[in-house]
Amino acid sequence: MTVAKLATILGLSAVMIISAGCKPKVETKPAPTAPPLPTSSFGKTADGKDAVLYVLKNKNGMEAAITNFGAALVSLKAPDRQGKLADIVLGYDQASGYENGKAYFGGTIGRYGNRIGKGKFALNGTTYTLATNNGANHLHGGKRGFDKVLWEAKDASGAGGQALQLTYTSKDGEEGYPGNLNVQVTYTLTDNNELKIDYSATTDKDTVVNLTNHSYFNLTGDPKNDILSHELLVKASRFTPVDSGLIPTGELKPVKGTPFDFTTSTAIGARIKQTNEQLKLGKGYDHNFVLDRPEGAGLVKVAEVYEKTTGRVLEVQTTEPGIQFYSGNFLDGTEKGKGGQAYAHRTGFCLETQHFPDSPNKPEFPSTTLKPGQQYKTTTVYKFSAR
Repeated sequence: MTVAKLATILGLSAVMIISAGCKPKVETKPAPTAPPLPTSSFGKTADGKDAVLYVLKNKNGMEAAITNFGAALVSLKAPDRQGKLADIVLGYDQASGYENGKAYFGGTIGRYGNRIGKGKFALNGTTYTLATNNGANHLHGGKRGFDKVLWEAKDASGAGGQALQLTYTSKDGEEGYPGNLNVQVTYTLTDNNELKIDYSATTDKDTVVNLTNHSYFNLTGDPKNDILSHELLVKASRFTPVDSGLIPTGELKPVKGTPFDFTTSTAIGARIKQTNEQLKLGKGYDHNFVLDRPEGAGLVKVAEVYEKTTGRVLEVQTTEPGIQFYSGNFLDGTEKGKGGQAYAHRTGFCLETQHFPDSPNKPEFPSTTLKPGQQYKTTTVYKFSAR
C-alpha cells in the first residue's frame, strides 16, 4: 500500500504520515564548563612585569591562593574542628615580598632544592660550578632560583578539582646548571581537602633536578603563635647528619635514642633544646629524614602534624625518598609578612619533600640525575582534616 492510499484511509496527509515516521532531532548542548579561576593583581616585579594571584576553591570552602611569581603558595585556608577557616601558611601580600624576601615562603624551589656542597658537582666527567648563596654552598637553586622568576600559568581544572598549571624553562647555564630544563608544576585542590602538587621536568642535556615546595605552616592559623606545641610524626627511622655548613656527611644515622625520633607523635619543642651536636649545628631541626618507604611504593603517607588547640591535622603524602623538617630557626622577626605581621622565631615549620641534599656529590644517595628522553616526575599531597 502506498503512503497516499494509507493517508486517504486514515484521513491524514502524506506529509503527516511521513513526519510521524521520522525521529525528532535532539539538540545536543555543549557540556558545561567550569568558571575560570578567580584572579587578581599581585603587584609588579622589579622589572615591571605583572604578577597575578589565582584562587583555587573546593566544595568545603577551602581556598588555596597561588601566584605565578615563584609559583608560590601564598595562602591556604583550612578548617579547624569547628569548621572555622584560617590561613595556615606564612607569606606576603605582594609579589615584591617574594622577590625581595629571603625565607622562601611558599615558593617552588629549583633547579635543586636544599644544599649542594661548595656549589660544585661533577657529571659525566665535567665539573659544574653553581652560584653560591649560603656561605660557600649552593642553596635552593642559587641567587635567582625558581622561586624568584615569573612562571606561565593556566587554568587546569578538571574532575579532580580546581587546578593551576605553571610552566618555566630554565636555560642552559642558568645559575650554573647544564641543560635547558622545561618544568611544570600543577597545584590541585580536591574536595577531600587535599592540596596536591605534581612536578614534572624534561631536559636536553644531562643535569640534576630536585624540586620541592617551601611552605611554612602554622596550624593555629595565627602566626603570632610559635609552632613548638605542634605534634609531629615522621615515618623515618634514619636521618642524614650534617656538618657545620649543613651539608650531609653521607651517614644515614638511626633516629632511635635521639631528638630526631618522630616515629611516634611528639611535640616539636619537646626536645629542641636538648644538648645535641646536630641540633646545635642546625640551630634546631633543619635536617633531611630518610623515609621508610615500602619497596616499589608510589604515593604514601610519610608525616602528620596535629595542633591540639584548633584540632587541625596536616598529613603529608609523597613519592619522594626524603623530607626536610625545618623548625623555622632562622625566622627572627625581620621578615614582615601578610598584614605587616613580623614572623618571629619558630612561628612556622616546613616539611619539604625531596631527594637528599648534596646528592650530586654523594653517589650512595638516591640519584637526582635527569637525562634527555627521561621525565622527572614526583607528587606531594598536603591533606587537611580536624579532630
